[in-house]
Amino acid sequence: MSAIIKSIDAFEILDSRGNPTLRVAVTLDDGQRGIASVPSGASTGQHEALELRDGDKTRYGGKGVLKAVANVTNLIGARLIGLQAAPQENIDSVLIALDGTENKSKLGANATLGVSMAVARAAAATRALPLYQYLGDTSAHRLPVPMMNVINGGRHAENSLDFQEFMIVPHGAPTFAEALRYGAETFHALRALLHKAGHSVAVGDEGGFAPNLGSIDEACELILAAVRETGLRPGKDIALALDPAASSFAKDGRYVFDKSGGQALSCEEMLELYARLVKAYPIVSIEDGFDENDWNGFQKQTAMLGDRIQIVGDDLYVTNVRFIQRGITETATNAVLIKLNQIGTVSETIKAIEMCRHAGWGYVVSHRSGETEDAFISDFTVAMSGGQIKAGSLSRGERLAKYNRLLEIERELGSAAIYASPFPNMQRASSHSKATAEADP
Repeated sequence: MSAIIKSIDAFEILDSRGNPTLRVAVTLDDGQRGIASVPSGASTGQHEALELRDGDKTRYGGKGVLKAVANVTNLIGARLIGLQAAPQENIDSVLIALDGTENKSKLGANATLGVSMAVARAAAATRALPLYQYLGDTSAHRLPVPMMNVINGGRHAENSLDFQEFMIVPHGAPTFAEALRYGAETFHALRALLHKAGHSVAVGDEGGFAPNLGSIDEACELILAAVRETGLRPGKDIALALDPAASSFAKDGRYVFDKSGGQALSCEEMLELYARLVKAYPIVSIEDGFDENDWNGFQKQTAMLGDRIQIVGDDLYVTNVRFIQRGITETATNAVLIKLNQIGTVSETIKAIEMCRHAGWGYVVSHRSGETEDAFISDFTVAMSGGQIKAGSLSRGERLAKYNRLLEIERELGSAAIYASPFPNMQRASSHSKATAEADP
């Protein structure tokens, strides 16, 4: 029999951008306690579950979350106190029913998720299990390959790059600890190269550098040069991944590169751009290469490149099984980005992952640009055994908290820990030459 929920508390804290978010504490009748903090996104899909904000311009410019706090302490607390903390699906089904809307607009997804995560932590403590084993099982021992955002653009940085994220993927490392070393050394080598070239080494929201570069190619070239500086092999040791976040620069059916000169590309021209980039560079994954409503663009990209690289939908799916099922039916992508706060409960997130597994699709558990020091997604990623995580760059404490927790988990698992590349086709050194890349926007 599970322990009983004795109390639920919530209060405002600040996220990594200095904006309010929630911290929730759940206490059980056996004295165990679970605490969780909720992240917030900047580049959000229009179908995401609602993040409830106060709208009171006299506090935090209207971004306060006192309404969500009150929903936790009053409405949710009144319903959950006295219930067993496990199984998780029972708790989450109560939250879903209490809200009663499709997008959590009554209680707020920030309120429901904070409670859902805190209950999971408390229940894990009651069973004396680490969170990754409670949410997974004793066979959960796969460490994820990180996608590390080293150059920021788009809505995550005030610079000249329209693409939002340029990431390194240390998939050729033998362990997670070594993968983290590969990433950190490349990050510092990139900083030195940027500094030498006279570029800014300030970082964006997710900890990556935010230089004013002339092109997508220049960003890729600099990253690969940094990889080589460390003595690692582009492609085989460290590959590249892109998140253009194309919804942010989609206008009237075209893709307008406002930050880098204003060139407007059609869907077909975007396809040609991605095909050229994949040919020129050791890219293993492209996320949100088209607008969230451009299903045709995603389908064409998957048909063209899906047998070579991972095509990931984020804004397209918003961790919602209804949209993921459409994507599977229409072969829109071959992978899904998973964000807990896009849907609002742990159990609904797990159902989205189960749908991906059934389809044979990849899935990448992800942070948000507005993060906290909470490392819930580290345990969650190991529990789900998907082998991929996006947790940001190799700077800023709220990003490193996720990586450091994964180091702890790897040590706890010992010889049972598995670190394996989800990109077996990329076990090659890059034959890329700068001369092969034509000019791009």
